Amino acid sequence: MQRLKALRYGLVFLLPLQLLLAMHWSSLSGMPDLMAWWPLLFFFVFLPLIDYGIGRDTLNVQPVQEREVSADPVFKWLCLAVVPVQIATLYLSMQWFVATDLGPAGVIGWLLSQGIISGALAINTAHEMIHKNGRLEQWSGALLLITVGYHGFKIEHLRGHHVHVSTPEDPSSAPFGMTIWQFLPQALRRNSINAWVLEAERLRKAGLPVVSPHNEMLVMTLIWLALASTVFAIAGIEGLLFFLAQGILAAATLEVINYVEHYGLERRRTDAGYERTTHLHSWNSSYALSNAMLFNLQRHSDHHAYPKRRYGILRHFDDSPQLPAGYPTMFLLALCPPLWRRVMDPRVRAHHAALTS
Repeated sequence: MQRLKALRYGLVFLLPLQLLLAMHWSSLSGMPDLMAWWPLLFFFVFLPLIDYGIGRDTLNVQPVQEREVSADPVFKWLCLAVVPVQIATLYLSMQWFVATDLGPAGVIGWLLSQGIISGALAINTAHEMIHKNGRLEQWSGALLLITVGYHGFKIEHLRGHHVHVSTPEDPSSAPFGMTIWQFLPQALRRNSINAWVLEAERLRKAGLPVVSPHNEMLVMTLIWLALASTVFAIAGIEGLLFFLAQGILAAATLEVINYVEHYGLERRRTDAGYERTTHLHSWNSSYALSNAMLFNLQRHSDHHAYPKRRYGILRHFDDSPQLPAGYPTMFLLALCPPLWRRVMDPRVRAHHAALTS
């Protein structure tokens, strides 16, 4: 039964399938500009409707079963399978983009579609793997991040975000009242810079030269440059621009989700610094379908309390701050600050009031 439940996370592959379907339907219909928007329609309309219809899954794996479930190799191999799928999908998508006569609307739709899918598929899966100890998962996660050019996430997320989450020191934690349009540019800029700074600090403390093969940021950047050069050799300037644009949009997708995950939440200052991160410092959502398609990312409260826990055993807590919907819905809501604040600000105030009562 547990193995069958684990296999539901294979629904993640429905995401790249939407790109393939859009390519196929465009050839059948002769309307590529329209079909370029299909993946977005799936992700932001049909998925939320089905997600809401299925509802929440707040059941947790029993503590006595956690070790057995976590050790099931299916959880690891589903994530690893994303690596070839992401690379193959990105290649096919690029070839279709270059070969298809798209108008401005089609270009925008396809780049947004690929960017959102890359963010949900590549960065989200990488997020799961870089938290694990094995080199295979660590570097598979790094490779996924390199496909979108946001490889600094591997360093900044682990050594920056998880240390400073829900404090003013964290560029990925939006304070109460900040809009997504204020948050997004500073998060992208500060996180990218922080990755280089954190890696340089690590090397200096270890007595190693900053410019050396020991510098993970340098190595990953060189691999990304090699990949970008390969794309240019295969598909020319149009292919390269596609590759760069989808990476920027994927990184932006990640930071919108960071905004959703931590908006308005704060860790209290103590004499020793900030209080320990617990399941009360991240927004949680236990909608069943979107969690199955996102490797339980929406059980983010437990992830920040225990970052090494595999996605299959992440827990729902009733007293964690709860989002009113899954991430696809909250993503769209965040893009409209008046609606976002109308929905979320009362929840932030209620959560803080509950903590102080």
